[in-house]
Amino acid sequence: MTNIVDIEYQVGLPEHLWQDAAALYEEAFRQKFTPILRSKEKRIRLLEKSICPEFAIVALQDDKLLGVCGFHDGDKSFTGGGKMSDVFEQAGPLRGLWALLLLSLLERKSDTDELLMDGIVVDAAARGHGVGTGLLERLVIYAEERGLKTIRLDVVDTNPAARRLYERKGFAAMKTEQAPYLRKLMGFSAATTMVKTVSTA
Repeated sequence: MTNIVDIEYQVGLPEHLWQDAAALYEEAFRQKFTPILRSKEKRIRLLEKSICPEFAIVALQDDKLLGVCGFHDGDKSFTGGGKMSDVFEQAGPLRGLWALLLLSLLERKSDTDELLMDGIVVDAAARGHGVGTGLLERLVIYAEERGLKTIRLDVVDTNPAARRLYERKGFAAMKTEQAPYLRKLMGFSAATTMVKTVSTA
């Protein structure tokens, strides 16, 4: 059982844990990623190649990765380091074009003075021990230290537990975009944008 007292949080993902982080992301967002690449191994490989380690807050226990909170900083993000050639290498030429199209649907940009969260993932064995809450709290601290005004995230309609967590931590729903055409393709049909004002005093 995970002991929350022993969990350490830090900004930046150690290189030897990149594959573990990619596997956690693949598991958490499998329904979104499967239409992009059908092979689990290739999805993990592409995610690993796409990692920008400095754009993550991680939860560690005895050098085991318990959770990751990725975020955007300007035009860069935790999973935004991949190249077109990486996509074609894993998907092939024709499937690669389809993959790039689907990836473009998931693309988001952060505004000035705003931190855009990329997603929180927690290892199955560590869930229910406050790891997700801890990652989110440290993301707020990071934003405060950077002098940013807001944190923005998107939560899909099929993840009500995550939305409840964000609401408990002070995030307010701003708008909901309906995308029923994505239900069969990626498993969700709406995404709600939530924003938290950050204290910079």
